[in-house]
Amino acid sequence: MAEEGRRLVERARERGVTLRLIGGLAVLDHCVELAFCGRDHSDLDMVGLSRQVNELAEVLAHSGYAERLHVRVASTSSQAQFVRPCRHLRSDRAGTLHDDDHVDVFLDVFRMDHTIDLRRRLELDPYTVSASDLLLSKLQVFRAEPHDVRDMLTLLKDLELADDDGPGMLNVSYIAQACARDWGLFYDVSTNLRRSREAASEDSLDAGARGRVDAAVARLLRALDEEPKPLSWRLRAKVGTRRPWHAEVEEQDGAPA
Repeated sequence: MAEEGRRLVERARERGVTLRLIGGLAVLDHCVELAFCGRDHSDLDMVGLSRQVNELAEVLAHSGYAERLHVRVASTSSQAQFVRPCRHLRSDRAGTLHDDDHVDVFLDVFRMDHTIDLRRRLELDPYTVSASDLLLSKLQVFRAEPHDVRDMLTLLKDLELADDDGPGMLNVSYIAQACARDWGLFYDVSTNLRRSREAASEDSLDAGARGRVDAAVARLLRALDEEPKPLSWRLRAKVGTRRPWHAEVEEQDGAPA
């Protein structure tokens, strides 16, 4: 599936269409220890641009995918889904891995528990959304699953923290500024950073990896706290969790895995 994702990104690029991986397969692209972050993937989660969605559909059609148009309609053009009969054989050659190959595409924004606008950030990495947006897409989850926490640990231990975007770098300033615009995002990101630190101490990570996670979490939490907040953020913070602070995601299966 990782090879398929890269192949689709390249085919889109050849036709001038922007397409990037997000989710677990994108994390795999940044992972140093494949044994730590590897797991089975049954679909591809990607991000594209709404203004190019028809061209994107043509790119995917050349690879045998047909669009399920009702997904675009139901999501008010914020998502699209493409399917084809599975072409991936099981290792024992006894059949295919699953019935269908799915490609789920977020258009312009990543919208799950919180919303992350990616329109101007899809050129920062050649195959995936930026590492910073990838980490943010995991930290924003209200009810993080074990695989989400594993992905957080992978990025926190394997990537360098910086104050700018670049290959293999987590942009601390960008993450802090995003959280300073939205108290709900700040709350869930902070919660998941602390959860990552706890998970690192319980995991089979070596001392060096645990130290890197701990240092990364400490720096990110400090940046989140120190980033100046507007009055609207401070007023919302006083309300806290007495009011809903995240979107209700009815089907977490639709989230990047």
